[in-house]
Amino acid sequence: MYISGKDKLSYIKGELTSPSPVDPSFCIWHTYNAIVKGWLINSMDPALIKKFILEGTGKAAVETIEPCLSLIPPTVRSQQDVSFVNQGAKLLLSLRFPIRAADFSCLRSSDFEFLIYYFTIMTLLEVITKASANLEPVSAQVDHPIILSADDIFLNLKPNLENPSATSLVNSVAGWEISQTDTQLIDTCKKFYVKLKRNLKDTNKFDKDEFIGILNPFLEKISENVLMPVGFDKSDSGYTRVLIEKIGFLMSRDVAGLVLEACVRLRIWELVEALILYGLVDHSGYSDLVMKLVAEKRSNLLSLCIKQSPDLGSSELLCFLKYFLCPHRDAYASMVSVRKEWESQALLAIEKARDEKLSRKKSRVAKEASILLMVAHDGFSASELCLHYLLASSNVDDMILSYSISKLNVKEMMSLIRYLGKWLKKFERFPQAGPCPEASCMLGLMACDWVPRLEVVVKCLGVMLDENFSSLVLHPEFHEELRSIEGVVGTLAVESRLCCSMATAIKNLGVDDECVQN
Repeated sequence: MYISGKDKLSYIKGELTSPSPVDPSFCIWHTYNAIVKGWLINSMDPALIKKFILEGTGKAAVETIEPCLSLIPPTVRSQQDVSFVNQGAKLLLSLRFPIRAADFSCLRSSDFEFLIYYFTIMTLLEVITKASANLEPVSAQVDHPIILSADDIFLNLKPNLENPSATSLVNSVAGWEISQTDTQLIDTCKKFYVKLKRNLKDTNKFDKDEFIGILNPFLEKISENVLMPVGFDKSDSGYTRVLIEKIGFLMSRDVAGLVLEACVRLRIWELVEALILYGLVDHSGYSDLVMKLVAEKRSNLLSLCIKQSPDLGSSELLCFLKYFLCPHRDAYASMVSVRKEWESQALLAIEKARDEKLSRKKSRVAKEASILLMVAHDGFSASELCLHYLLASSNVDDMILSYSISKLNVKEMMSLIRYLGKWLKKFERFPQAGPCPEASCMLGLMACDWVPRLEVVVKCLGVMLDENFSSLVLHPEFHEELRSIEGVVGTLAVESRLCCSMATAIKNLGVDDECVQN
């Protein structure tokens, strides 16, 4: 796809504004815009790729067919893969490279979507191949450990040649330079990283006060560099936490990971909580963090990890289940804050439901939320309240859940069955206690988002029976619990069939009513 040097610069400067999404030229504009940014990103810092990967086809769309086809495995394992390769090859061979603007008129919508998908898959394969080939461990920070300010860089870029080749897919640019602010930020992060790494080699001589003594000036210097005043009293006990909240996102990933390691080793739990809460824990760091928090019996921080982690792996999920199903006696002390959090949310919901000043809609939502939180709180132990977060999390994969449940011992299985049985009995007794997604944003009742749904409880119970059927049959202690659950499930099944019949009848009446009106 050829884009002139003049047009590239116009896209960079934002002079070629976006047409309306309904305009036929919008698709071409969006793709060209993404491709230009892809070319620029390819010559700069890799951290910028994530920012633009969702904007159209990116760099992948301008790759020629040869490197793409070379990545297809020589042996194709399924008929579906054969169909995919044949379809991709047929479509790609029908196009000219580089793709011209006129070619877009020949593509159907499905073909265009396929091209994007095809190139994305091939590019991912290329990235994975290169990454697996580079097995050398990273022993130092990267050259540009922060996400650079792309806008400042793009505006300074200019074509290297006055008359770029019309046949070239990529034309080099000049003027790539990191801004003064980013340069200062990188230098500050690197110096702090080296200093903290050296101090952590011997924590016997490096205590909490010394750590805070170097962390605060580091964050304050970042604040000065980017002209972001914190506006908080330095003498206040929560000053460091506020600094992390306001300035922490400007730390590089390496620095944030090292700060987290220092906080855990020095047992500064309030700062560990802040790092988790404000999203400063890298995805790859959660597994190690969870193991350390389990060893330290920090139940409240483990609950926070469940809520904040973007994805839970099998090891973390199994660790959570074992920890909360059969908690150590020392773990209950840190569960107090979790129970207080649920209690405060339930009391707030009751207070909102009694508030006569609320609008009718907010009052209705408050009453629904108060019932839901009452059901979620009453009758559950502190460790079971922590399990609520696990069942309600959208980041738990079904296959990982199945694997984790299959690894539970007899005592843990009994605790899980009793916990799920409590939920089924609650749903049978309080059928009006349904999901209340509006309560969190409308009334600040965030706990409503962490109440497990009936379908999740039933699914978890089904996985439990599938994975551990033989153990449940062979151990008599499970039989009484399962008989109790069987009666509840039977009642819920009858009610669901009745509701389905009523829903079908209402739907049919609605169709009949429309026919009469027509």
